[in-house]
Amino acid sequence: MPRYYLSVAHGKYSGAPDLAHEFQNNDEAWKEMTKVCGDLAGGICRGLQQDSDWHMELVDEASKPLFRIRLAAESLA
Repeated sequence: MPRYYLSVAHGKYSGAPDLAHEFQNNDEAWKEMTKVCGDLAGGICRGLQQDSDWHMELVDEASKPLFRIRLAAESLA
């Protein structure tokens, strides 16, 4: 089965991915990524500063990014 890694850009869980997850295909990996991101979303939003962003990437075994979910906090004033 293909191996995937979740990589978080900022915050408590940031850093290079080291724990592999095995899924049947990219669609299954995407579903899991959205579940994890959904579980973290409340805490992430509460911790965002003005004009900052947070993102999570799903990468394959070759460290090629496949998907990215991004939250951006922008001041419009």
